[in-house]
Amino acid sequence: MGLHNRSRYGRYAGGPDPLAPPVDLAEALDAVAEDVMAGYSPRRALQEFLRRGGRSQEGLDELAGRIQQRRKDLLGRHNLDGTLNEVKKLLDAAVLEERKQLARDAMMDNTDRAFREMQLQNLPRSTAAAVNELASYDWQSSTARESYERIKDLLGREVLDQRFAGMKQALESATEEDRVAVSEMLRDLSALLDKHRRGVDTEEDFQEFMARHGQHFPENPQSVEELVDALAKRAAAAQRLLQSMSPEQREELMRLSAQAFGSPDLMAQLGQLDETLQALRPGEDWTGSERFEGQEGMGLGDGTGVLQDLAELDELAEQLGQDYDGSHLDDVDLDALSRQLGEDAAVTARTLAEIEKAMHDGGYLKRGDDGNLQLSPQAMRRLGRSLLRDAAKQLSGRQGRRDTRVAGAAGEPTGSSRPWEFGDAAPWDVTRTITNAIRRTIADGGDPGHGVRLAVDDIEVTETEERTQAAVVLLVDVSFSMAAEGRWVPMKRTALALHHLVSTRFRGDRLQLITFGRYAQSMDIGELTALPAVREQGTNLHHGLLLASRFFRRHPSMQPVLLVVTDGEPTAHLLPDGESVFSWPPHPQTIRRTVEELDRVGRVGAQSTFFRLGDDPGLERFVQRMARRIDGRVVAPETDELGAAVVGEYLRAHFRGRPYGDSDWAQ
Repeated sequence: MGLHNRSRYGRYAGGPDPLAPPVDLAEALDAVAEDVMAGYSPRRALQEFLRRGGRSQEGLDELAGRIQQRRKDLLGRHNLDGTLNEVKKLLDAAVLEERKQLARDAMMDNTDRAFREMQLQNLPRSTAAAVNELASYDWQSSTARESYERIKDLLGREVLDQRFAGMKQALESATEEDRVAVSEMLRDLSALLDKHRRGVDTEEDFQEFMARHGQHFPENPQSVEELVDALAKRAAAAQRLLQSMSPEQREELMRLSAQAFGSPDLMAQLGQLDETLQALRPGEDWTGSERFEGQEGMGLGDGTGVLQDLAELDELAEQLGQDYDGSHLDDVDLDALSRQLGEDAAVTARTLAEIEKAMHDGGYLKRGDDGNLQLSPQAMRRLGRSLLRDAAKQLSGRQGRRDTRVAGAAGEPTGSSRPWEFGDAAPWDVTRTITNAIRRTIADGGDPGHGVRLAVDDIEVTETEERTQAAVVLLVDVSFSMAAEGRWVPMKRTALALHHLVSTRFRGDRLQLITFGRYAQSMDIGELTALPAVREQGTNLHHGLLLASRFFRRHPSMQPVLLVVTDGEPTAHLLPDGESVFSWPPHPQTIRRTVEELDRVGRVGAQSTFFRLGDDPGLERFVQRMARRIDGRVVAPETDELGAAVVGEYLRAHFRGRPYGDSDWAQ
């Protein structure tokens, strides 16, 4: 082996890490469901979670805050005097060296020396005017001449750096040959863009141009369109830079630009380039400006780069804001985000985008008949399972022990077994199931010693005595006080937990969810979960009990179970014509009609429990009397214990005082 087959490892750079763990949707689903139950639409709820983030996950708002802070830092750190100050330093150095040379030159004619000294003494205060006035000056000092020539070189590199990133550094110490090459590049670029503007360019034209001049384009464009995009963004930023300057600064730079490389032709070429780019990309911001207030001076090229950064930050802020139609987190430019805030910010945005995508593709959100997003049945099951586990923990803690396990769908074991049928929730008879599999394997000519594979026909389940099935009504108060007092979401969480328990562990039972506010209404779990709070007066328990009675009559062979959750006395009842009458304080007729309907529920033998929320004395007296009237119970749980209380009462009604096992039914 030796040293020749060593492997080298580095950071994966081919996109999202293929070995990264999948995103955890549990927290996102819980947060979205909580907001949906509070009245948000599923889409709005998902957006809110993505904005807030999770316990260990940054959200969009935090990323947007970092974007705004970086923007503020750029404006607060820099000013636009960099090039002017650098030119002034070079000019002052040239004039000082020239004066020294004039003082040392004893051979010079006194008249000529006096004229030169007067010319230097009376230079205009404007840096640009002084530079232009000295354009034809015959320098006596070679050092002064070099300083002055460096002004022309600096200006040439700066104006090119405004349009082509990195040109200032690339042309430092450039030869005349290099300048000629740049001039040729500008001519070829102008020709290419002119053909593109007229629609007659070809792929070969672009490839030939890049083969000759590609070193000047660090963006590495792959087409003419990408080349135009890069150039237009830079050129537009250069325009915004000039417009961000004071009128005096702008005038100085315009006058100085004539001295760039000592060639007015350069500015003419760049002016033509800007005109072409503006025609090709009119949508770029060619007229904006910024207010720089810092102490760190920038040259034209660096300033243009900062303006590009500011424009990129503004685009990122819009992408992260997600306030436009059809917005998705896939819209966020991760490369730009990484450039501006670092790789960690890009990872955060990518993770949020994966959560958004997984919530849709994973089946947790679906389109309803009206085209709007809804929580899917899969999401409801997952949420219900989680809420049921929470209720189980509260029940277990309240009981102080772990009760005997009883599977929800079975009664008492008889000692025999039977073949499994679809929908069976009875426990398997493991011994007989394995025995069946071994016998079948031998009959098929197989060797059980090499393993046994179970088939559906092998499965037998424990035979149990028939247990009474229940027709269960959960009556929940949806008057506005439930929302105003913070009981709206706990009420929905309770309904979800009970619905999941009945639909997964007690499938023989029938559950009806009935809401009662000004009117009562039967709802499925999806409708109840998405029900918004309505500011409407009325607690029409009479109507709710009427619907409960009808449900019990439809299931005469089942044990009726009534669970009522309310935070107020009845304040409305139904008239024969179907209209609801509201009265506060409660009208005697409302109480009378409610009690009459309660008596009907009592006559069918319903096991009834009233869950009183809040400390209203009138409500307490009312529910106590109602419960005594039909031999029911009253439970007054804290709001955060409502789910456990309702589930516990449902199980108590089932097992009639026998122990029930939360560790089984809560799975």
